Order: sequence, then structure tokens, then C-alpha cells
Amino acid sequence: MLTFLLSATFMMGFSQSGKIEYTEFKLDNGLHVILHQDTKTPIVVVSVMYDVGSKHEKPDRTGFAHFFEHLMFEGTENIGRGEYSKIVERAGGALNANTAFDRTYYYELLPSNQLELGLWLESERMLHATVDSIGIQTQKQVVMEEKKQSIDNQPYGTMLGETLKRAFTIHPYRWHVIGEAEHIMAASDEEFQAFYDTFYVPDNAVLVIAGDIDINWTKQLVSKYFEDIPRGEKNYVYQKVIEPPLKGEIRDTIFDNVQLPLILQAYRSPAMNTNDFYAMSMLSTLLSEGESSRLYSELVDNKQLALMVNSIPLPFKEPSLSVMLALPNMGIDPDVLEKAIDEEVEKVKKELIPEREFQKLRNQFENQVISENQRMASIAHNLATCYTYFGDTSLINKELARYMAVTREDILRVANEYFRTENRVVLYYMPKR
Repeated sequence: MLTFLLSATFMMGFSQSGKIEYTEFKLDNGLHVILHQDTKTPIVVVSVMYDVGSKHEKPDRTGFAHFFEHLMFEGTENIGRGEYSKIVERAGGALNANTAFDRTYYYELLPSNQLELGLWLESERMLHATVDSIGIQTQKQVVMEEKKQSIDNQPYGTMLGETLKRAFTIHPYRWHVIGEAEHIMAASDEEFQAFYDTFYVPDNAVLVIAGDIDINWTKQLVSKYFEDIPRGEKNYVYQKVIEPPLKGEIRDTIFDNVQLPLILQAYRSPAMNTNDFYAMSMLSTLLSEGESSRLYSELVDNKQLALMVNSIPLPFKEPSLSVMLALPNMGIDPDVLEKAIDEEVEKVKKELIPEREFQKLRNQFENQVISENQRMASIAHNLATCYTYFGDTSLINKELARYMAVTREDILRVANEYFRTENRVVLYYMPKR
């Protein structure tokens, strides 16, 4: 369950099956458009990624990006309150949205003959969404209830927030995407309107359309629905923050409403789209992906010290964390399990992994990368991510090569560079006494 919560929230890699062909252009208002044609099935994905996440918020107004993920379904000047989702469902489609530390993403999956509907819906959201007192008050209550259910009252639900605020001191990654309840509740309608006017503008977004489309006709439809939307007037520029190194290991114990102890180790780790990120991803898979992985086979199967153990690199645009989680077996002291985890980590720091194990690891990533972009929704998301994060859509066709370029020596090097005691936060979640 814990692994699912983390991976569902953060895993957003981009990859390719063969080569993903695409056409891209920019409208005069700054909207970047990416089109991918695939006529094998009569479906189309219409998606918009906005370059706004929790890191773009003010420290005393956290949670705004996530709040807008909800508010943007309230309606628009031409779509009645609560009708947005119903319109898509009546057309035989599905829709969703999600917020991360670096961006916010919206999409509709529709029958391909409903392409124009999807474009109209997203242009409505971008041009004149309903940002009023009724919707704001409604969504304040919705977000507060979500926070209670998914974080406050969820076993181990606070672990990400507790980790981030210890691992980062000045970077906006230090607060959780969902934000603080008091910040949302205290915010005025004018503050929410200003946020919308600043970030929900064409020159801060990428529109991706993928599926059974005619390229020329789709270009005409994009112009019809988006070219008259004005540029933003706020000229917001994100000021990148360089987080200083940790001054040493940070350890803490949190007593919570949990049945079993949990050990969490969070190491400062490299940003996405760096060579070290790919090496760290492979290292994490080596340690904990599947029952034959090192941590699982040794600590769960052989020594029977743990019920679960996992290692997850958090893929953020800027340097972030690689998180290890473990649940001790009944009667096992958490200190004993942590020591055993550290021993396994020391092994990958001292010697090259065997060639056979390395080839298995390469095969795992080749399969992962190729299968990822078999799904139209994944292709659209990955195209949007490549452009929004790095301004380079072509990265979608380079990821497999980046993984295959990782050597055994790279894995050994990053293990030593990042898996250092002085580079980590360690939390023990313990049952309340």
C-alpha cells in the first residue's frame, strides 16, 4: 500500500516504443502545441500541462496548485457548474487531472470523432474558468476532506510531508503538494483569481493531442479554439533555489496511529534528465524491484526481517530524494532491520554488480520503457512532460538510450556519491503508546 501511494503520486517517467513521431508548433499567444498521430484505434487524448506546481506557490499560501486541479472542474462561462465531467462522460470519454511539485496536468480520453469537443473544453478552462466565491468555498471543503482522508487519517499518510520538511530547508519542495489547510482556508477570492490569471495562460502551457487524428485538420481546430486566447499579463518567472547540502544525518521518530513500525530513509538524489538520475533509477530497481531484488530476497525471504521493503527515486525536475521504506516483521526491532538495509547498501557501494545481474537490470528497463508508450494516454503525458520540464520534446525518443548508457561503474559511483549517511533523513514511524 505504501509503495503504491508513493509510486502513484510520483512515478511519471517518459519513454518510447520505437520512435514517437510528433509535430510541434507554437501559436502567437505562446501556446506550445504537440500532435502525435496514431490511427490504430479510434481514440484521441486531449491534454494540457501547465507549468505550475506546488513549488511555484508562496510559503504562506501552499496548496494552491492542487486546489486549482479541483477548481478547474467547477465550470466556465459556457459550461454549467458541475457539468464539465458529465459532458465528457456523455460523449463516451473519461477525464482526470493531477498535480505534482513541478506541474499540473489535465486530460480527456475521447472517441476520435469527439476531438473538437475536447479542444473546446480545454480552451474554456484556459480562457474563462469559473473562479468565484461559490466554487472556491465548495472546493475548500473538498480539499480539506481530501487532506483528512488521504493524509491526516491515513496510516503513514504524513510520511512524505514529514520527510520533505526535514530534507529541504529553503527549496519549495519542502512542503507537500496538498499544502496546509490554514493557507487554503485563509486565502481570499482575489488571491485565487490572481493565481489563475498568472498561471492558467497559453504561454505557460503545452497542449498535446495524441491519437487517431488528421494533422492538418487538427491544426485548424487548435487555431480555432486557442489562438484568440490572450497571453498572460503577469510575466511570472520562477526563481530557481539551490538547496544547500545537509549538515549531517537527520533522524527523528514520529508516533502515529499505526499498527506496525516503519523505517524510512530519504537520500538527497539527482534531478530528472541527468545521467545520475538514470543510474540511480537502475540502482533503486536493483535493490527493491521484484522478489528477486537484493533487499527483498535478503531481508524478506532469507532473513525474514521485513514484511515489505522498497526503494523509490522521486522524479522531480530539480534535485530531490531517493526514498527507502521498510516494515519490520513481527517481533523484529526496527534498529535491526535498518542495520540490515545499510549492510545491503554497503555491498553495492563496495563492488560492481555481476554482469548477469546487470543484464537482467537492463532488460527490465528496456521492457519498462518500451511498454510505457504502448498507451496513448502515456504518450500524451510523456510528450507534455518532456517539453514542460526541459523544453525538449525529443527527449521522449532518447530515454531508452539514456538507460542503456548506464554502466556498472555508474551504478557503483552513484551508490557511493548519494547513499551516504550524512546525505539522508531517517524517520521511524512508531505506534502511539
